[in-house]
Amino acid sequence: MNKGSRHKARRAAVQALYQWHLTQQPPGDIEDHFILDHEMNGIDVEYFHHLVREIPRHIHELDDHISPHLDRKLNDVDPVELACLRIGTYEFEFHPEIPYKVILNESVELAKTFGAEHGHKYVNAILDKVAAGLRANEIKAAHSTA
Repeated sequence: MNKGSRHKARRAAVQALYQWHLTQQPPGDIEDHFILDHEMNGIDVEYFHHLVREIPRHIHELDDHISPHLDRKLNDVDPVELACLRIGTYEFEFHPEIPYKVILNESVELAKTFGAEHGHKYVNAILDKVAAGLRANEIKAAHSTA
């Protein structure tokens, strides 16, 4: 698997999670329809499935990490930005093998691609705070070697 294939999996997952958020369809149905309707070449399909299945399973836990850092109610966050926040938070918590800077950068890039004009700044600010809680040791180690 190459780096680009996982990036593409995240891009597809943002779209699928956005659809899930708006329609509340079962994630498996969204996955099936998404794969039928979109070109999946070059995408880490296994990682796409993983994100689309696992994020809804952990939604309350993820939202509990995100909510304290918001300046508005969770329901008032743009659904695209919320999908980016949830992907980033999920990866911070459940994928310690992915460096926090990579997760942060990927989430910001997703927000730039799919979100509102300045939404990426919001995603960056919130995920910085989430990372400080979930990846405190990694961040401390990174700053002590800098």
